[in-house]
Amino acid sequence: MKTPKSLVRRTSWPESASQPLVTPLQPSVVYTSGDPDALDAIYTEKTGFSYAREGHPNASVLASKIDYLEGTSGGIITGSGMSAIAAVFLGLLKAGDHVLGGDQLYGRTLRLMTQDLPRLGIETSLGDPTDAASMRAAMRPNTRMIIVEVISNPTIRVADMEGIAQITKETGALLVVDNTFTTPRLYLPFEHGADIVIHSVTKLMAGHSDATLGYAVAQDPALMTAINDANVTWGLTPSPFDCWLAERGLHTFDLRLDKAERNASALAGALAGHPAVERVLYPTRTDHPDHNRAMGLLGGRGGNMMSFILKGGRAAANAFTRAAPEIAFAPTLGDVATTLSHPPSSSHRGLTPEGRANLGITEGFFRVSVGVEDEGILVTEMLRAADEAGRA
Repeated sequence: MKTPKSLVRRTSWPESASQPLVTPLQPSVVYTSGDPDALDAIYTEKTGFSYAREGHPNASVLASKIDYLEGTSGGIITGSGMSAIAAVFLGLLKAGDHVLGGDQLYGRTLRLMTQDLPRLGIETSLGDPTDAASMRAAMRPNTRMIIVEVISNPTIRVADMEGIAQITKETGALLVVDNTFTTPRLYLPFEHGADIVIHSVTKLMAGHSDATLGYAVAQDPALMTAINDANVTWGLTPSPFDCWLAERGLHTFDLRLDKAERNASALAGALAGHPAVERVLYPTRTDHPDHNRAMGLLGGRGGNMMSFILKGGRAAANAFTRAAPEIAFAPTLGDVATTLSHPPSSSHRGLTPEGRANLGITEGFFRVSVGVEDEGILVTEMLRAADEAGRA
C-alpha cells in the first residue's frame, strides 16, 4: 500500500533567469526564515519580511513610489487615509499634548480631533488655516502639532501654508500636511516646511475607487519609527491586493490629474454663469477668496476638485442629482470618472446645521471630483442638471 502524499506548503516558487515586468501580487501573511539568526537579521537589519502586519512587499513597493513623488524616503502604507492620520496621532501624541487643526478639515478628521483624541487626554482646538494670525492665536504652550489640508475638503479654501510653517518653525510644533487634494503634482509639503505628509491613497493616487489605503511619512527618522510602530501595534495594516491595485493606478496618476484639472477649470467656468448656481469655488478663478495665494502656492494650477452652491437648498440638490444620472452621486473623490458629493448628507453630516453653516456648507452645497471624461459631455450633463435644479 502506497503512503498518501500531501502537497500542503511543499511547493517552492519557481526560479527564473528573467524578471516579471509587472509587480507580482504577494498575498502571503507570513514569511519563512532559514534559522533564528536569519529571523533576527530581518528584525534588526531590515533584510526582509516576517509577518504582513509589520510590512509586506506590495506595501513597500507602493510606499517607495509615493516617496519618490514626495521627494522623500521611508514612508509607510496604511489601511486607509484615516488610519494614516491615526498612526501619526497615536505614534506622536500623549496625554497632555495639544493638537491644533484647521477648522475645515475632512469631516472624519474633525471628529477624530473633537471627539476621540480628547478621550485619550489629548487637547485639541481648531483655527482658520487661511489666516495665520488665527492659527497663531490658537497655539498653546503644550501645542505639539498642527494639522492642515492645503486645499480644504470640501470648501476648497487654500491654507496660508507659509504663515503656518513659520509658526511651527518658531514654536517647534510639528507641521502635518494632508496632501490628498493637492497631491505632489501640485504641492510638495517638505519643500515648504512640513514635518509629516499624509495621503489618502484611496483617492487620486490609486484613482479607480477599488483600493482603500493611506500613506504617511516623516522627515525625521525617529518620528517615522514612532509612526510605524503605531501602525503595526494598532493593526492599521494595508491589503497587499489594494497596494497592488494602487500601484497600477499610480502609473497613470499624472496623466489623469492633468486631464481632470482641465475639465475642472472648464466646468467651474460653465457653472459659474448658470442662474441656479449661487457660487462656484475653484482656486484659479479670480472670485475665489484665496485666489492670489492659490496662484502662488500651487504654481497657477487648480487641481481636479471644485465645489458649488445651488440656490434653493435641499430641494434643488435633490433635483440636481436626479437630473444627472451619468454623474455618480457618491461620497468619494479621485475616481477616473466625475463624482458628485453632498457634504451635508455625507462627510459633514455629523456636524450640526449651525456647524456646517459656519463653514459655508449649506443644503445646496456640492463637492465635485472631476474626472477624465470628454469635457463637452461633462459640461452639458452638469448644466442640464443645473437647469432642473433651477426649476425646483
